[in-house]
Amino acid sequence: MAEQTPYVPPKVWTPAASGGAFANINRPVAGPTHDKELPVGKHPLQLYSLGTPNGVKVTIMLEELLALGHAGAEYDAWLIRINEGDQFSSGFVEINPNSKIPALVDRSAAEPLRVFESGSILLYLAEKFGAFLPRELAARTETLNWLFWQMGSAPFVGGGFGHFYAYAPEKLEYPINRYAMETKRQLDVLDRQLARHRFVAGEEYTIADMAIWPWYGGMVRGEAYDAAEFLSVHEYKHVVRWAEEIAARPAVIRGRKVNRVRGKPDEQVAERHQASDLD
Repeated sequence: MAEQTPYVPPKVWTPAASGGAFANINRPVAGPTHDKELPVGKHPLQLYSLGTPNGVKVTIMLEELLALGHAGAEYDAWLIRINEGDQFSSGFVEINPNSKIPALVDRSAAEPLRVFESGSILLYLAEKFGAFLPRELAARTETLNWLFWQMGSAPFVGGGFGHFYAYAPEKLEYPINRYAMETKRQLDVLDRQLARHRFVAGEEYTIADMAIWPWYGGMVRGEAYDAAEFLSVHEYKHVVRWAEEIAARPAVIRGRKVNRVRGKPDEQVAERHQASDLD
């Protein structure tokens, strides 16, 4: 078998066909590719998203708020099909110039307010409704520590490990080993924390759990990249315990159905406009 020629980077990079999942929508510039307004429903909160781990964070939060009795958290959830480039419409780019789901518009005030980046949306909703974020300084800070840990760490799991293990056009040993190492290190960080606490930031369920669970909970429950055996996720027994407890919460069960377009048919609700859509 002929040896593969090592890649030598050119002096100046130019786009080249790379293959693999999502290659058809990848591009090196921002901005819209087409004109299309976003739909607007009847509720104060308008969510434009997809049932990926980042999208699920927000729908879980909204369903948890509704479960607490916050009527102002009623929302319309519109489906953004990222594999078809919906995130590059002029309407979506207007509320998130980074063209990533999820994106939220709060229309409860005189002027609509855009909120983008999943961590920012969780923090915004927690502060708006006074829920799932402790008010005491030390507990609040610890919650935000873990929220931002997830925001900074997940790209190594998704864009790193997930891409090269599951989505890249060919299996390459170096990047898979590199990102598997980092993913397991992160799982160990989380496992050590959960060995000492019921929830990630302490004994209270917070937006930190909502941010982290769709990524790391999904991984140890065998729902991410078909990599549970490869990563030996059973080793992280405290993460597994925490992941199963959160998975059983009624609001989590409801929230993870929203904007979901894969999996079991009874777990898919492409768009959500009223509570009964999830029943």
